[in-house]
Amino acid sequence: MPDETDTPVLDTLAVMTAASLENCRLPERELMLVRAAALVATGAPAASYLMNMGAAVEAGITMDDVQDVLVAVAPIVGTSRVISASANVAEALGFVIAVAELEAELDELDD
Repeated sequence: MPDETDTPVLDTLAVMTAASLENCRLPERELMLVRAAALVATGAPAASYLMNMGAAVEAGITMDDVQDVLVAVAPIVGTSRVISASANVAEALGFVIAVAELEAELDELDD
C-alpha cells in the first residue's frame, strides 16, 4: 500500500505526468502544444490549464501559440469547446497575473 500523503490526487497526477514525459519522444515545445490541444478537446477547466501553464511557458509557448492551437482544433472540436477553452485560458492567466502582482506587493513591503 502506498504511503499516505496530504495530497494523494496531486501526487498521482504528478506521477502520471512524469511517466508521460519520460515515455514521450516529442520535443518539449511540441509536447506542450499537443497537451494544449488535448485540454481544449476534453473541455478541461481553468485549473487544468493553470497546471500546465508553467511548463508551457518554460517550453517557449506563447499566447500566440495557444491562439494558433485554438484555431487549428476549432474545426474538429467545435465552437463551444474553443470559446470555453478561451475563457478558461483567460481565467488561468488572470490567476497567474494576480499571484504575480501579490508577490510583487509583498516584495515591496519586505524592502
